[in-house]
Amino acid sequence: MRRTGKGLIGGALLAAVSGIGLSLYSSRVARKAEELVPAEGRFLDVAGARLHYIDVGSGPTIVMVHGLGGQLRNFSYALVDLLKDDYRVIVVDRPGSGYSTATGAMPGIIGQGAIIADFIQKLGLDRPLLVGHSLGGALSLAVGLDHPHLVRALALIAPLTQPLEQVPESFRGLARIPSGARLAFAQVLGTPLSRLTAKKTLEGVFAPEAVPEDFVTRGGGALSARPIAIAAAAADLAGANDDVRAMVARYAEIGLPVRILFGRQDAILDPAWNGHRTAAVIPGAKIDTIEGGHMIPITAPEACARFVRAAFAAG
Repeated sequence: MRRTGKGLIGGALLAAVSGIGLSLYSSRVARKAEELVPAEGRFLDVAGARLHYIDVGSGPTIVMVHGLGGQLRNFSYALVDLLKDDYRVIVVDRPGSGYSTATGAMPGIIGQGAIIADFIQKLGLDRPLLVGHSLGGALSLAVGLDHPHLVRALALIAPLTQPLEQVPESFRGLARIPSGARLAFAQVLGTPLSRLTAKKTLEGVFAPEAVPEDFVTRGGGALSARPIAIAAAAADLAGANDDVRAMVARYAEIGLPVRILFGRQDAILDPAWNGHRTAAVIPGAKIDTIEGGHMIPITAPEACARFVRAAFAAG
C-alpha cells in the first residue's frame, strides 16, 4: 500500500512537471510567433473587444473579416495590395485571433457580428462593403441580418453559411478540446500538438492547392499556434452551428446585395451546400465559382479582387 501511494505521488509529480514543461514550451512558441508576425496596425476598443486592424488606401471603404484560425494577413498577403489604389481597405482581426482580444466571454458568430458593427460605427465608416472569408462570411451575414443599415453589400468568399454536417478533418482536433478548459488545454497540449500536425493541417486547408512557402510569416500562419488562438478557434467552432442555424432561418429577410465566391475544389466547405443552397434563399444573391480551394484570397487574389470590385459596384 505504501509503495502504491509513493507511485501515485510520483506519477502526479511527473504529470505536473510534464505539464509545466509543455506550458513553458507553448509560451516560447507564442513569443516566437509574435516575433515572426508582429502587430502591424492600430487598436480600437469597442463593445466586447479590443480590435487590431490595418487601414490602408483611400476611396470608398471596404472592411474585410477573416475566417477560423486566421488573422488579417490572410487578406494582406496579396488581396489588399490589389484594391488599395482605388479603395480604403480596412482588415480586422476577429476577437481571439491575431492581436484582437475579447474583453469578456468569447462571443459567438452573432456576437462577433455585433462587435464588427460597433467597429464600423466607432470608425465612422459610411456603409462599407463587408467582405468575409470562411467563418468571416458567417459573421458578415450576421451583420447583414442585424445591422443592415451599416453596410452597403456583402461579399462572401468561401463562406460558412450553413450548419456543418461534420467538422472538416483539418479542424477535428479543435473540436475535441474540452469546453470548460479551452485555454488551459491549449496551453498544455493544444500548442504542442498543433506544432506536430501543422504541415498536415495547412495542406488540408489549402487543398488541392499548395501551401505558399511564406504563409507562416507573410500570411500570418505562425499566430494560429498560440494557445490564445487555439482556444478562440475551438470556441468559434463549438458555437458555430447554433448561431448559423438561427441565421439560416432568417436569410430570406436579407435586403442587401449579396455576392458569393467559391473555389470549385474547396476541401473545407462544400460550395453546393454553403454557396448555391444559400444563394437560392437570399433574395437577389448571386454566386460565382472559380478553380481553386478554400484559401483563394491567397491562392487566387486577382480573381478575388475582381469579385470584390464587382460586389462593390453591385451595392
